[in-house]
Amino acid sequence: MLQEGEFERVGGGQTLKGDVRIIAATNLDLEAAVAAGRFRKDLFYRLNVIHLTIPPLREWAEDIPLLALYFLDKFCLENDRPAMGFTPNAMLALKNYDWPGNIRELQNVVERAVALTTGNMVHLEDLPDDIRRHHPEDDKIVLPVGVTMEEIERLAIIQTLKKTHGDKELAARLLGIGLATLYRRLKEMEVKEPAPTT
Repeated sequence: MLQEGEFERVGGGQTLKGDVRIIAATNLDLEAAVAAGRFRKDLFYRLNVIHLTIPPLREWAEDIPLLALYFLDKFCLENDRPAMGFTPNAMLALKNYDWPGNIRELQNVVERAVALTTGNMVHLEDLPDDIRRHHPEDDKIVLPVGVTMEEIERLAIIQTLKKTHGDKELAARLLGIGLATLYRRLKEMEVKEPAPTT
């Protein structure tokens, strides 16, 4: 079907033509899966005509307010609720959260807020614990006077890895160093890495 645009129904004997466009999405590295023999090479090249990489939600935090308000309007309409809004603290919490579940997680959080909120504003208390617990201060490192450069580097690496949930490639980019350098420094400093979150 992908190659010739032709197919046969199950149990049928007639060849039919199909005029369709296939759009496929995955969060897996398919090239690596092909190299490891876990994904068919011919299928990969049939599908991989136009390749789009969508960055995780945490990398485009400036869009979170627009997306959150879009979902808020959508779920208010679906649930026959009057128009609602977010308090500044609630919106700040949404913007500062890492969103490991990306846009689907944001959508679910807003849907939950519409279902549970009694007033016309979503407050910080109406958001899940994980989001409420995240504070902007988590993005800062406070250092005492006289701390050594080696300790500053160590703290910067540990905090950045926590922020990226163990994603070393992203941590290296944020730190402005190469991935190989990050691995070397982790080994030299014998840093125990934070467990990745799912």
